[in-house]
Formats: sequence, C-alpha cells, structure tokens
Amino acid sequence: MHAKVADKFSLVRSCHHDGAAVHDAGWQIMQTGRRFTGGILTPHAGSVASHLMRQKTDLPPFVVLPELMGRGGGNLPNGQAGGFLGKAHDPFSLMADPSEPNFKVPDLLPPDLIGANRLARRRTMRELVDDTVRNFEESEDARLLDDNFHAAYRIMTSEQARSAFDLSQEKDSVRERYGMNRVGQCLLLARRLVENGVRFVTVNTFLTVFDELSWDIHGSKPFISVEQMKNEVAPMYDQGYSALLEDLEQRGMLDDTLVTGLAEFGRTPKVNPAGGRDHWPQCFTVSFAGGGVKGGQVVGKSDPIGGFPAERPVEPGDVVATIFHSLGLDSKTLLPGPAGRPFPLTDFGTSPIMELF
Repeated sequence: MHAKVADKFSLVRSCHHDGAAVHDAGWQIMQTGRRFTGGILTPHAGSVASHLMRQKTDLPPFVVLPELMGRGGGNLPNGQAGGFLGKAHDPFSLMADPSEPNFKVPDLLPPDLIGANRLARRRTMRELVDDTVRNFEESEDARLLDDNFHAAYRIMTSEQARSAFDLSQEKDSVRERYGMNRVGQCLLLARRLVENGVRFVTVNTFLTVFDELSWDIHGSKPFISVEQMKNEVAPMYDQGYSALLEDLEQRGMLDDTLVTGLAEFGRTPKVNPAGGRDHWPQCFTVSFAGGGVKGGQVVGKSDPIGGFPAERPVEPGDVVATIFHSLGLDSKTLLPGPAGRPFPLTDFGTSPIMELF
C-alpha cells in the first residue's frame, strides 16, 4: 500500500546518530533533536510547537496517542514531555485504545454523574478561594496554575473536544480502511484532531518492546521474530500510514499537514544467531510527507549493506529542524531555557533537509 502512495512521501535513507543503542536514548534524541546531557531535559518538538504556536481551539495543542511510551529497557526519559519549557507544555495523553469497542476518552470529559453545572459550581468555589489568597495569585506559579486550570476546564466542557475524539462519527468504511487495530485507529484519530485544530500529534505505533508486537525484531522472546514483522507488524503499519496520506489528500489537508515517520534507530545489517536483527543507530530511514514536502523523492544513500551513510548524512537535529521549518518556526528563535538562560531552537550546525521541499 505504501507503493500506491509513493508519490506522496519521500524517504531519507541516511539518518544516523551517536546516541546509545537503547530505545529510550533513541526516543529522546529523535523527538527533541538533542541528547539529554548535563541534567537538561530538552522539550519534545510538539512541546516547542505548543509554546510558540498560538492555539485557536479548546483542544490541547499537543497530543500523544494512545499514551506515552512505556518501558524501553534503558530507564531513561523518553523525550515525550515539555522538558525545561515546563509541564504546561507536556502532551495530553489519551491513555486508552481507540480500537476497543465502546471507546470513549477518559479524563477528558467529566463522569456521567458530574455535569457542566456541577463543574461550574466547582469553578465558582475556586474563584472564592482565590479571593482569599490574592498575594499568591500574583505570583508566577499561581498564574501558571490558573492557566492550566482554565485550559483543562475548557477541554472538559468543550463540545468541539467531544466531537474531535468521537470516532463513532466516522463511517465504518473509513475506520476499516485505516485498520481496526490500535495503530490504525490512532492514525485516524490523529487526522480528526488535526482537522479540529490540534497543532501537533505524536502516534506511538507501539508502547513497549516487551511482550507485545513492536518493531523490536531480535528474534527471541520477549521480542518478535522477522516472520511476525513480515506478517503482522509491517502490514498493520502499511495499511494505516497509506490510509492517512490518502485521507489527508482527499480532504485537502495534506499540503498543510506534515506527516513524519520516525524510528529511534535502524537494525543491524546482519542477522543475529536468533534469526533477528539488533539495534543500529549508525544508519536508518525516516519518511516525510505533506507540509510542503515534495513526494516521490529519496534523500541520501547508505553503503551497499545499509550499515553507514554513504551520501548526505542526516542527524536527529536536522530531522527536528525540518519539522520546525514545515511548521513555519524560525530556527533563530530562542526558548526560555534552564535557569532563565536563552536556549536555541536548534543546535548550531543543524538545518532543515531542504532537498525535501
């Protein structure tokens, strides 16, 4: 199915990084553009978008589906957070599987026993309490608390939010085209969220590498085999990804929506003794579609065995800079970094992969 939409996406075949060959390290470096060093937790690209791009709807600006990454074996931060930008720019995490029957969004809307009137009374009570602690309200911490409260209140009571997360509004044929599995339904939900004004959505195709289907094809338990990759994982992704590109194009959204397919690293060029392949950050492929990207291109090249870049090496900082470029963010922008020091949007030397545009 990828082959049928190959005119809509482009591949970068020479991505590499020098981070540790463990999932957590790869997750953080590919989603933030930097390794976490010196105690500095760099914000996710979606958190940067949340900070810099005005949100025009009641929905959260940055959403992770279906939930944040789980265990990766390295016991490191996974990069899916606001980092030094603060918790106000952490993503909204669904914490549910949208492919399950009778799916509804937990923690977004109030329980059936708590109606909008009761929430309004709670809000009034809070305002009364606020009057007694006005000195606290004048502090920066209180302002952030207030902003977060009002944002959460808007989400919980918004009809737009209810509608955006309601997959039952989609035709059965559309849901089936994406695939009636967690990956496919998360990709469909991502389209609905973007359609309703969410700035940035990250879909975690799998949540852990232990005892579930994933891309981790070491060949022995608790990981999957190459056969499972061929027969289960790859077809699932093939169906969902191609459906997303087709759907965005048919709705006139693809030109304005960047779809980026990332991995934390590639796989060893040689098969291991268990019949699988192991972690390999030295060379791998990522994909880009929409958002100003010209489809049907290949950027970069590996050596004959896919071991190392042979042409146009690309680093994680370049990948994230490309995302920022598509979003219209100025690479010279300074973020409010740790201890109030200005922090550059991208590292010196990183730049968008301009061959894509």
